[in-house]
Amino acid sequence: MPTLRRTQTVYVTLDPFLSTRGAVLHHFAEFLAGLNDVDFPCIWLTGLTRAQLDEPRRRLGHNDPFIGESGCGVYLPEDYFHLKSSDTIRLGRFTCIPIATPQPAAAEALEDLSRDLGISVVSLRSLSLRELSQNTGLPASEAERIRMRDFDELFFFAGAPESDISKFAGEAKLRELTLQNLGSFWSLSCGANIAKGIRELGALYDRALRYHAPRVAVAVTASTEPAAIDSDSRLRSLTTSCDRTLVLAERNNDSVPDIHAGASDDGSSDGDSDGQDSADSFATKNRPAPPTSSRPNRSISSANIFPLHSPEVWENVLATILARK
Repeated sequence: MPTLRRTQTVYVTLDPFLSTRGAVLHHFAEFLAGLNDVDFPCIWLTGLTRAQLDEPRRRLGHNDPFIGESGCGVYLPEDYFHLKSSDTIRLGRFTCIPIATPQPAAAEALEDLSRDLGISVVSLRSLSLRELSQNTGLPASEAERIRMRDFDELFFFAGAPESDISKFAGEAKLRELTLQNLGSFWSLSCGANIAKGIRELGALYDRALRYHAPRVAVAVTASTEPAAIDSDSRLRSLTTSCDRTLVLAERNNDSVPDIHAGASDDGSSDGDSDGQDSADSFATKNRPAPPTSSRPNRSISSANIFPLHSPEVWENVLATILARK
């Protein structure tokens, strides 16, 4: 761990800030620089694999832990903590606290579930490299990193009606499997749990600092509407495991910006509007329609809700975090 002067740990949903092609969106680097200036660790929460994160971590200078594959594992850089969790495994350059059961458990569970229910699914692992590239919209070398997974299994339903998908989800729950809709693809794991990952990592920070390091979540949600916030299961996980949750809303009141056609921080167009972005996305698809009410959610103070597309969003978010220093 680089230093013990840090007083707050910040858990941020990463995927809305990276395009499918890896461009940094919404001036996210400004936020990282601000946290670095005050020496606050920034923990990325992501659906990406460690292979997919290699390049973004290098480019953005990210040296803190991350929770990968949608809550499946806590990845610690080498020698980050002198204190270790009692249950760790080595994965490449990382010490990992497994939250879910490692592969091939998820692959086998998916095969069993599909066979037992008679519902056809196609795992990304089963596709040829050409098919994988076509389904993800990525070059072959980048597409391959999507299925280099330590814990969960990505798949899609082969023409299944909504009734079959509901049946599949219900049986997955009965078998204590974690099924997550990532938009274009689904994720199945044996035990992914974002809140548990945050608690495990938070306990390590607390032990290293010898006092409780407040946990601040920064998450993107569809809008400021109560139902949009209440229906976000990942946001609920953050509010139950962190001391504070700051929400960045894509839509504010009647404004509905088009985030899929936005420009990256370097001015280039993302250009991926074919619905494939969310194969590795934490929260860019599968969002509820905005309800009619405009009253903020009671569990999150209106002072902690920020319009994502505001030019001052990161200045205001950092000021809110630092106000509790």
